Amino acid sequence: MSVNKRGNVWLGVSGLVINEAFEWLVVKKSYGGLKGMWSLPAGFVAPGETADAAAVREVFEETGINCAIQGLIGLRTGVISDEISDNMLVFSLKPKEDQIIKVQESEILEARFIDPDELLAEKSASVLLHHLANLKDAAVKAPINGINPGDHFNYTAYKLFL
Repeated sequence: MSVNKRGNVWLGVSGLVINEAFEWLVVKKSYGGLKGMWSLPAGFVAPGETADAAAVREVFEETGINCAIQGLIGLRTGVISDEISDNMLVFSLKPKEDQIIKVQESEILEARFIDPDELLAEKSASVLLHHLANLKDAAVKAPINGINPGDHFNYTAYKLFL
């Protein structure tokens, strides 16, 4: 059994950022299994943050683009080497205003907005991007805020995406 800093259950997030021209914000990572391939800005949920807040943070850290959550698109889940539960929530985000991309040079080779049809033809686009580009009418689950399931739970943040 391998031991890593995240344990054997991972919770990652990614953000599909769509600008006013309906182009998608994509990045090329400088490491890992997606090194040199177009993929969504992504990372892991940190202690003390909600998954949607982590998606906004990761997009900002990797690209310098400040966004607002539109909703939840879906879940990518898998098991690595019969051992690690690898889960990633995919969120829909909207840039808050026109901004200039600022690449996080320690992790990202390149970042830019690309038309999803171009991504379909791009061999260096991730499998997830290809599947997202083929989804034309995917329903986005908007956040439901202001819910308190009970004071006895001591939630400091609580949202539903249904």
